Amino acid sequence: MLINRRTFLYATGVLAVAPKVSFAQLRDTYYEVLLRHTRWAETQYDATAGRYRRTDFGFAVVLGNAVLLTRGTYDASLAGVEKDVLRDHTLATIKHFAASNVLAGGTEWGKTLFWDTTFQSYFVLAARLLWPDLDAQTRANVETIARGQADYTTSLGTANDPRSGSWTPNGLTGGHRGDTKLEEMGVYAQSLAPGLAWHGDGPGWREAFGRWSRNEAGLPAADLANPSTVDGTPISANTATNLHDTFIVENHGSFGPHYQEELWRTSGRNSVHFLLAGRPLPEVLTKQPNGELLWRTILATMSDAGEPLMPMVNDREHLYGRDVIPLAFRSTVLRDPMAAWAESALASRLLAYQAHPPVYRLAKFSGEAKYEPEARAELAISYLLHELRPPVAPATDFFTRAAITIDHGADPGLLTHQSAAAWAGTVTKPGFTKLAWQPAHDDWLFKISGATPMLLPPAAVTGRNTVAYQRIRDGFDATASVLRFADGFAGTATLPTGTIVCALPRPGRVDVHNLAMAGMPGLTGSRTYTGSAGRVTVQAREGFRVDELTLPETSARHVRMVGITPHPTYGYSLFEFEVGRGTVTASSFDPGYEPAKATDGDPGTRWAVARAERGRADSWISVDLGAATTVHRVRLRWETAAAGAYRVETSLDGAVWTTVAEYPRPDLSTPGWLDVDGRAGFVSRSSEPITVQGDTITVPAGLVEGYVRADLRKIAAEQAPQCPPGVRASTADGFLSLFNLSGADVTGTVRLRGTRLYRGTQVTTRDGTDYALTLPSATARIEAPWFTARGIPPGITAVVHDGQRVTFRGGPAMFVLTHRDGRSLPVVLGRAERTVSMPPATPFPINDLALGRVTFPNSVLPPGMSDPAAAVDGEQHTAWKPGPNGRMVVDLGTTRAIGEVDLQWTVGPAPPHTVTYSVDGKTYGTDATARYVAVSTGWRPGHASLRSIVVRT
Repeated sequence: MLINRRTFLYATGVLAVAPKVSFAQLRDTYYEVLLRHTRWAETQYDATAGRYRRTDFGFAVVLGNAVLLTRGTYDASLAGVEKDVLRDHTLATIKHFAASNVLAGGTEWGKTLFWDTTFQSYFVLAARLLWPDLDAQTRANVETIARGQADYTTSLGTANDPRSGSWTPNGLTGGHRGDTKLEEMGVYAQSLAPGLAWHGDGPGWREAFGRWSRNEAGLPAADLANPSTVDGTPISANTATNLHDTFIVENHGSFGPHYQEELWRTSGRNSVHFLLAGRPLPEVLTKQPNGELLWRTILATMSDAGEPLMPMVNDREHLYGRDVIPLAFRSTVLRDPMAAWAESALASRLLAYQAHPPVYRLAKFSGEAKYEPEARAELAISYLLHELRPPVAPATDFFTRAAITIDHGADPGLLTHQSAAAWAGTVTKPGFTKLAWQPAHDDWLFKISGATPMLLPPAAVTGRNTVAYQRIRDGFDATASVLRFADGFAGTATLPTGTIVCALPRPGRVDVHNLAMAGMPGLTGSRTYTGSAGRVTVQAREGFRVDELTLPETSARHVRMVGITPHPTYGYSLFEFEVGRGTVTASSFDPGYEPAKATDGDPGTRWAVARAERGRADSWISVDLGAATTVHRVRLRWETAAAGAYRVETSLDGAVWTTVAEYPRPDLSTPGWLDVDGRAGFVSRSSEPITVQGDTITVPAGLVEGYVRADLRKIAAEQAPQCPPGVRASTADGFLSLFNLSGADVTGTVRLRGTRLYRGTQVTTRDGTDYALTLPSATARIEAPWFTARGIPPGITAVVHDGQRVTFRGGPAMFVLTHRDGRSLPVVLGRAERTVSMPPATPFPINDLALGRVTFPNSVLPPGMSDPAAAVDGEQHTAWKPGPNGRMVVDLGTTRAIGEVDLQWTVGPAPPHTVTYSVDGKTYGTDATARYVAVSTGWRPGHASLRSIVVRT
């Protein structure tokens, strides 16, 4: 009995909820998934040819087969094929494709870096696993492939592969805007790994492998701060710029975390060759320049499924089979407990995902056939990594440790916030504008990928003002922004509680995942929506959408559908427009998709608008019934190109038209608040309702708050702040979120309910406070509720200086002041002003530009040096040990005018040291207008360590 058989019963609906897979079960889970996937793999077998297919590299299934044939307990009932048959199919395929590879003298495949060498790596590995069963000629061909590829790739130097068309790493310069070259450099490296692993060092092989591997995540500003060597070569020799300076990766024109994982995906493919061959891993696989800063941005977008969220790129979402290997590499080779947690979370979903139609497949949502054999191979490699390198124990507090805010800047267009309760990101990249939000990190709740709109208008952002608050410096993690559009402004805020706040210039849209995927949390085949107006359950729609519209009985000769909102890519297309027989016309049609095909009774034929008209909103299709007829219903069965909105019109003469029905019709329209499946919900501070239509939620313009599992009825009953014109404010979860949605500075008063006190000046009233507001144009900010004042009378002025001190005036009065950390202090206020301090509370925000910033050296430290991040972590018990002549650099994130740098050393003599500054991270001097601050030392044993570097304006 396989250990995960019970899990598969959960996945197929026999049991209710899939349990977590323990980390000890990972290898067995992968084995069982491979067994079940074999039923799909065998569909790639061509019985006439006697081998697996070449199309879409279907023959790469041999690697998964090889693992099943040489390891574990083979179960033919799960695999759907007897072991001896699978062995025969696999060996015949390896024999054929080893001979047909270009490097072995064939003409069918191979040698081409893009993408033959990826599948070549799988193929060589499969052959090595089955080496004793191969004939001498096949072995020789496999050896020729590995050697020949290493020779060919080395012969290219840093030039392009002429066989790969326009695909290029751009030499060793790389590139990061729109299309990272990290992936391409990784492919160059992986094409060399089989030769190095199985045949030792050939002429120039190791040098080329190291050069491409080191440069994958290279960034000059970081590398030049690092005197370390990897495989004997200085990191400072790296030249590639494959990442933005916030270590974010773009591909397909936008942020693509799937491609960010490519560093560890190719490393996993490479490592398994060395490990299986019994050779030491090249140092560059275990000491990856800047790799940990790259991983930090993955953690900042991780979901509860162990898969990074894809708020922009949409063609790699839920690609479960392929996303395993980066995590397996990090958890086994790099022994990363955070990756180990993510891998366990992902593995827990594999069987449930695999059981969902189309059954057995691992890349069912990818849209590209080649990803299926690739996913099988990657899962097989992950199995082997766990066999060859026992993994580290997973982290137990993943999202607490991963919590972070990062403003990646206007160019990448992402302001992101990972909290313990949710993920949120304000996206401003052209074509992807949205406030993406995943409560509880559940990437099967709301649709946020690609061009899918969410909350914000999908229009181009013409101005962006953002703030990323950090707990270490500000006392809390949060983000705030005001975005300018051609016709107005919008505001966003994300809070440490997982709550979001948005100030919308027009109604916002949220699309909900609604699938029946047994064993996957939340995907029960329906979503339940609850609001003050009632409750509705929306069933998951299977297949193409069908709209059944009941009309008031109408006498009509002509009936037509007039579009309002087309499918964003394909416009409008109908299999059936069922209203009666007659002559059919349309505003346009594509050849082969004429209007009459929507009424011909054939469910397989359809009408589609002309390609040139796909973007036209008011396209139409009309049926002339020939005479006046009583019409009371219309049925429309749509193709993928389904209208987001349309109306049905009737006419007696074909000239004067009357609207008799409109789509969408809300399933629920509710004022004030809406709960989504008990998982999350929205509170609207508007008189307009929140509506649910199918799997789409529409929230009204104005201030909207999003909560994770909260009492929305109670929250909606609380009065919203009263603001000056142009300003919106929220006190969600006690935090004061402020937005100036205008082009002018605003000074005025915000009227608040309750006794919370925020940084700044406020005067108490009978039921709250009047908060004195000054807010520059088109800006936002968030204030923490540092204090509450229980029993404070009206008319008291409270000036909150920071998270520790408050000045009161306007007494006499007696009340209790409570800090947000729970400490309380009775306050007796006379007629004189009194300042109250609450030590040991920290006086947030702290005036230190270095706190929590990225430091270098980072991923690879020189001998004798400890992590320089210890000098900016705000902790007094940690310190940076420079090591011999050690040097560290703090990246302030942006160029600032620096007024003071204070170095605090541990006990003992401070080493000789200098402080220098740089704008670009390359050239350092004494000009204190800088982004980078460097501390260079003459450290020797016996010298003190650097406890902190404090940088002030």
